Amino acid sequence: MRIDKWLWAARFFKTRSKAKEAVLGGKVHVNGERSKAARDLQIGDKLEISRGYDKEVVVVVGMSERRGNSAAAQTLYKETEESLNRRLEEAANRRMTRAGLAIPKLKPTKSARRALRELKQKPA
Repeated sequence: MRIDKWLWAARFFKTRSKAKEAVLGGKVHVNGERSKAARDLQIGDKLEISRGYDKEVVVVVGMSERRGNSAAAQTLYKETEESLNRRLEEAANRRMTRAGLAIPKLKPTKSARRALRELKQKPA
């Protein structure tokens, strides 16, 4: 079965053309290698799929020529444990960063320290 068709049937992409663009653009790797959209997938192949901030590593466990509901699509693959943990951790870090609660990795600059001092001294 073609990679782009499987990605569409497994609901990683909304259309086959978007799946094909992702494969040709290097966003999907099969067993660690770039491939073409027409490459045949086999059960047991390992796919690395990059979408936005997320990078998922899944193992193909089933094939389907048709696009079904999400429950049926989830039976076509199994995400690796380390991939799932990494995705959840990165999502939590993004939420913390957006909320302004992330711990900075570098010492603040002089102007940043002044700005922090001013924020702390302002009355509520």
